[in-house]
Amino acid sequence: MHYYQHHIGDFIKATARLSDAQAMGYLRLLWMYYDSEKPLKSDTKILAFQIGATVEDTKLLLESFFVLCENGWHQTRCDKEIEDYREFLNKKSNAGKASAERRKNKSLTDVQQVFNSSATDEQLTTNQQPLTTNHNSVSKDTGDKPPLTPDEIIFGYGVPLLTNAGATDKSARSFLGSLRKAHGDETLVNTLRDCIRAKPIQPLEWLAKALPPDGIKPKLNKQESLEASNRAVVEKLLKKEGFV
Repeated sequence: MHYYQHHIGDFIKATARLSDAQAMGYLRLLWMYYDSEKPLKSDTKILAFQIGATVEDTKLLLESFFVLCENGWHQTRCDKEIEDYREFLNKKSNAGKASAERRKNKSLTDVQQVFNSSATDEQLTTNQQPLTTNHNSVSKDTGDKPPLTPDEIIFGYGVPLLTNAGATDKSARSFLGSLRKAHGDETLVNTLRDCIRAKPIQPLEWLAKALPPDGIKPKLNKQESLEASNRAVVEKLLKKEGFV
């Protein structure tokens, strides 16, 4: 340990009858004890050499302030200080681990929970992980599996979403491919996420309206513009807080 509580009054009282050299020797014995966090060696000659004192003075100090046990010279106060210090380090370590665990699980945010609760068994394939994306369309995976690629997200979730609503596999893939070409991976992934949240009866029409295959969005009416504005504000706040 690199620090211990040195009670000056207690030390002065305990060493009042010692010479300056003996008091310094005692202090060095304490430093060795705390530094190693172990009892002092039982070999008096070695200890005398290490603290720069005579063997006689060292023996006197050990017999006066320490107790000889099987594993060396002990002092109750030193042992208590070391025990408290280790307990402090243990608590600090546990707090650090808990903090790291909270950061690790940050991907399980309110946004992801809302997304998970909004996705039905029919909308998600059984072997896929919940769809979450950031600006780079990379999933926040808390396990050992690699992040989902845009292909896995778009076709792994988009195709079942459309086929469960009546579209054929071929037409679903063709439709998603056209949206991808017109709007890019990031926009399509984010819109798929919004579509699964919204749970429309006809997801193909919903996606077509949100992302026209020709890349030109239709003009929104007043209500649609308000909803889009609200979504943008919420999305901005969530991104600012690091939730998406």
